Amino acid sequence: MNETQETTTGAADWGETIGAPSGQKNGALDFAGVFDLGTAPQMILDRDLCFVAVNRAYEAVTMRGREDLVGKNLFEMFPESSEAEQRLKLSIETAFSTAQPDTIALIPYEISRPLDRGGGRELRYWSASHIPILDAEGEAVYVIQTTNDVTDIARMKTSGPWKGQVATAELALWRNAENVESAYQQTLAENDEFHRLFSQAPGMIVVFEGSDLIATFVSDSFARFVGDRPMVARPLAEAIPELEGQDFAAVLREAIERGETTIREGMPIMLRRPSDNLEVVSLVDIFCNPVRDGDGVVYGVFVQGVDRTEAMRAAHHQRMLMDELNHRVKNTLATIQSMARQTFRNPVDLDAARYAFEARIMALSRVHNILAERRWEAVPLTALFCGRSQAVDPSRITYRGDEYLLSPRTGVALAIVIHELFANARQHGAFSRPDGEVQISWEFVRREGDRLALTWRETGLSLNESASGLRPGFGLRILRSIIEGELGGTVALDLPADGLICRFEVGISEVANVGP
Repeated sequence: MNETQETTTGAADWGETIGAPSGQKNGALDFAGVFDLGTAPQMILDRDLCFVAVNRAYEAVTMRGREDLVGKNLFEMFPESSEAEQRLKLSIETAFSTAQPDTIALIPYEISRPLDRGGGRELRYWSASHIPILDAEGEAVYVIQTTNDVTDIARMKTSGPWKGQVATAELALWRNAENVESAYQQTLAENDEFHRLFSQAPGMIVVFEGSDLIATFVSDSFARFVGDRPMVARPLAEAIPELEGQDFAAVLREAIERGETTIREGMPIMLRRPSDNLEVVSLVDIFCNPVRDGDGVVYGVFVQGVDRTEAMRAAHHQRMLMDELNHRVKNTLATIQSMARQTFRNPVDLDAARYAFEARIMALSRVHNILAERRWEAVPLTALFCGRSQAVDPSRITYRGDEYLLSPRTGVALAIVIHELFANARQHGAFSRPDGEVQISWEFVRREGDRLALTWRETGLSLNESASGLRPGFGLRILRSIIEGELGGTVALDLPADGLICRFEVGISEVANVGP
């Protein structure tokens, strides 16, 4: 088969693919022949940027035969280390992605010379247009490039008989191509700077176009917010389907339809994390501004967003803390008022009553200090029995039981109870005798609700001495009031021969066992 036959067959194959009328291979119009005999250098690329066909003019200008090119990648056959390769690749890919023509007014590009023409590489200047060839669905399946070698015109500027003379039509065309390319490159640089600045903006920025809300720009912060899902050139319903039906999509369309700025503060946005498909709700301030074309027609929306989730949660938490603090202050004042009323009701000794009242205030202060150190989260049960804080030698106290963390309410109440037991032991009980001791044991009982059962045992007393310590004073009244009233428990006192035993159980709704 001769060269002409090979050319016709190769061109006919791609001609049929893109829709050349069947039955005309031998008819009046031969599309492959027209392509091959065209005077402008032309070639056709597929989506892999591989040659599908070239015409004779392209073979001549590139000094390569079609048998070397067809089926090969463009940039493998014509590699270029400079940015010219990226510029050419971008133009071709733009034609594929937009299904619209793209033109390079002027581009310097090196090509290799065959050995029979001296070998080496030669810098040449080109202008090129890339026109997409569409299938029935309007998708670009091929791109046809029409190339013009303008190297000779470029050389006219600086050498030969044209140097210093008035520009001919060719030179004027050259200068125009230079100006167009320079303006194009400047526009690219400005667009790159725009994208860089807005992509790195701390606030979330995204631009949507059309009723389908196709994303044309997405900042880095917004991309992170949605889980780095691909969005550009995709409708919102396809890129982030869970946003359709939420207020976010409705607000965008409202801004486009009304042509007015739309603002929403603290808008809840539900997203599914791509990693585990877990639904996460964020609270976002949204500012939507309509985007208009040169005629003032709205065609899109510019969206700015600020994720206020953490700030709003912190504000809510602060309000809860203030409410809780207000509640606790009221409870504390009520406790102090009750202690004052009970302490100074018909006191026999005013100085002793004042001392007892101050001691009870100090006990309340100590447990508040413990809570403050633990951010008002819990009170360790053993902290209430600290001998040093009770002005007692710790060696005279024995503990038995696992550690428990008490809720603030329970901790404050038991702190007063324990204080009264220590105060009674110092004045009338075991600590008022040199050999007296106190044994404290407790356990967590799970019957009829969670309950703490505690036993306070004093030793080193005679029967008469222990009986004298049971006179019904304020200490015993407040002990019963707190245990039976505030904590919903029970209290029992026993008088063995050598001391005193106080047993009580209290209901505890918030406690965590942190023992071994």
